[in-house]
Amino acid sequence: MSVLVYTENWDGKFKKLSYELVSYATAVAKMINSSVSVLSIGKVDEKELSTLGNYGAQKILSCEKEILSSLDNQLYASVISEIALKINASVIVVANNNTGKAIAPRLSVRLKAGIGSGVSKLPLSTNPFTVYKKAYSGNAFAHVILKSEVKIITLAQNSFDLTETPNIASIEKIDIDINSSAAKTKVQEVLRQTGRILLTDADIVVSGGRGMKSPDNWPPLLELAETLGAATACSRPVSDEGWRPHEEHTGQTGKIIAPNLYIAVGISGATQHLAGVSASKYIVAINIDKDAPIFEVAQYGIIGDAMKVLPKLVTALKNS
Repeated sequence: MSVLVYTENWDGKFKKLSYELVSYATAVAKMINSSVSVLSIGKVDEKELSTLGNYGAQKILSCEKEILSSLDNQLYASVISEIALKINASVIVVANNNTGKAIAPRLSVRLKAGIGSGVSKLPLSTNPFTVYKKAYSGNAFAHVILKSEVKIITLAQNSFDLTETPNIASIEKIDIDINSSAAKTKVQEVLRQTGRILLTDADIVVSGGRGMKSPDNWPPLLELAETLGAATACSRPVSDEGWRPHEEHTGQTGKIIAPNLYIAVGISGATQHLAGVSASKYIVAINIDKDAPIFEVAQYGIIGDAMKVLPKLVTALKNS
């Protein structure tokens, strides 16, 4: 029995999320006295693959078939399930992002496996196998018992600290027979956004709400984001008013993000908005209303007019 981790790569490179998954899987493996195998799909050089060993991976399986160069949920689920059966995996760990959410249900059907989705802590128990997850937009938590022989865990981003467990992992190139006619997704064109940090990839996000009062008041917020090397975001009312583009809308009906630092400027903290940002490691709130709900979830808060606070904050950062 072993723990299998599927790690995404971005243009042949792993991000913090990949190492977080391996760190988590290593801790789970210790709980069930097992080993950790990592599956990488796509072209990644051996030096980059070997970095996964720094976080506890003992075996790294690399599948570089050209047909898998673009995400196809069916094909990826087929490959992961085949590897899981081959190594007799009892726990499969994937990210709770768009890719993981698409693959996990298909894996569940193929392997007759129960899913613990959006898990944010190590299992509370291995007998019965009980996982911990947030519920009701982060306002409550649930203990979910997985009774199936194979368990699938989708790990919430930024919910587990990176833990270095250095070892030299073995790297094995694998060749899986895949029927090319099974591919349902064809990528005809790739348009890459340049000059801006992608919101879903950003470690730091600076976000504005109706407390900014006008689209004309955005320059200090943009300057703060530029100074910090951060992505920009906004609440739904802001995007609905056309002050900021809809792709910056975060919340229950927008993008779900989990940066290391989320700075909320002039955002009251409605439940719908917090549902999209509650996984942030640290939340800093700037609001003129001392009773704003955002202060209940923020680790740090500044009570004041954003138009006065932002310029001073930018100046302080530039002088530091």
